[in-house]
Amino acid sequence: MSDEEERPASMQFIENKTFDEIKVGDSAELTRKLKLEDIELFAIMSGDVNPAHVDAEFAKSDVFHKVIAHGMWGGALISAVLGTELPGPGTIYLNQNLSFRSPVGLGDTVTVRVTVAEKTAENHHVTLDCLCLNQNGGIVIEGQALVIAPTVKVHRPRTQLPEVHLHERGARFNELIAATKSLAPVPTAVVHPCDVLSLGGALAAAEQGMIVPILIGPETKIRAVADAANLDLTGVEIIDVLHSHAAAEKAVELARASKVNMLMKGKIHTDELLGPVVNLETGLRTERRMTHVFALDVPSYPKPLLISDAAINICPNLQVKRDIVQNAIDLGHALGIVCPKVAVLSAVETVTPNIPSTVDAAALCKMANRGQITGGQLDGPLAFDNAVSRVAADAKGIVSEIAGSADILIVPDLEAGNMVAKQLVYLAGADSAGVVLGARVPIVLTSRADGLTSRIASAAIAQLFVHHFAKSELS
Repeated sequence: MSDEEERPASMQFIENKTFDEIKVGDSAELTRKLKLEDIELFAIMSGDVNPAHVDAEFAKSDVFHKVIAHGMWGGALISAVLGTELPGPGTIYLNQNLSFRSPVGLGDTVTVRVTVAEKTAENHHVTLDCLCLNQNGGIVIEGQALVIAPTVKVHRPRTQLPEVHLHERGARFNELIAATKSLAPVPTAVVHPCDVLSLGGALAAAEQGMIVPILIGPETKIRAVADAANLDLTGVEIIDVLHSHAAAEKAVELARASKVNMLMKGKIHTDELLGPVVNLETGLRTERRMTHVFALDVPSYPKPLLISDAAINICPNLQVKRDIVQNAIDLGHALGIVCPKVAVLSAVETVTPNIPSTVDAAALCKMANRGQITGGQLDGPLAFDNAVSRVAADAKGIVSEIAGSADILIVPDLEAGNMVAKQLVYLAGADSAGVVLGARVPIVLTSRADGLTSRIASAAIAQLFVHHFAKSELS
């Protein structure tokens, strides 16, 4: 139900009081509880980033020892009452004086009341006393406003304001990075790091304590990149090989010898990196199919979203999809999701023989029921909207614990997955990270277009997976 539907009929309209209708002693008020979003929105709108308002750590040492609202947040509430209630639409602000008596902290409830003190018929001036009280009845702000009251009656539908979603860029990735702080760094083969982004990403992950990098590639090229970008290679091991293909082969050799527990892609094509990995005799294959998992931090979604497979398996059959699902669930566990909710996607929500992905979705759910897939909850087929929106699922009458709150989206094929992931990145402002699972070691696989945040987040995800897997083997 929308806010408009929840309002009483009288509140769905906005109406003023004309000068002739206003009497001395008339009053109007509103009540608002201060939330963090209020402070953030006011800071964004005003540009006032005083740390007393937006930095919790600083605020502890400030005079009030807590985060407080901007003083003019209360002033804005007074303006809201004058402009919407008394006198209401058509009011012209002339003057306002304010005296700030007490701070407003997070969670405080403020009641704003304006009372007509004086009327001047000659110019339709109205003077109003303004008072803001906290939940304890204490005075927060007091003052007086002078306005020109409207002379024409206004009665209009109340404008429905747009929804605002506040999102700190990379916030959920920062949570994953924070989860690695107590873990030991993972020896990692960085394959052909011969550009600034791949070399800088590896060194940044090392600085964060996620990896112990072993750089594999032409040493002269690596050092030239480091010199040009002012990157410090002191103490970093470099294995000098002639070209990118040799670097990939050497990285696989180190992983087979258990000298590294993770691979990280540098300036090398994915096919060239994975070629030695999938070699049946000398590679890193296991009984599990190798699959790619995107981890996305989507501003409008309340938790990390995993998407698989959108980078390796082009048109997977049912058995490959089983491995895609299991690898994604295992990664979910490593990221701290106890029982990941898995939505198996198609174009429709019903099993339709003419759409093979719906049949595969139903089969995967049955495989989970039979213990062929473990550790997560599956539902499908589900369309994308039903998987991520409870409203969409309810509108279609879908009864499901997964619909609207999926942790993992399993796509029908690589084309669909690639489009879904990139649409979320380029149209919805998502940050992305990526890792390949199913080999003996995880492979940090980022795109050439991915920035430093994506590379560090990908390393964090792989590090968490390595430690989770090691812990599972011991238990």
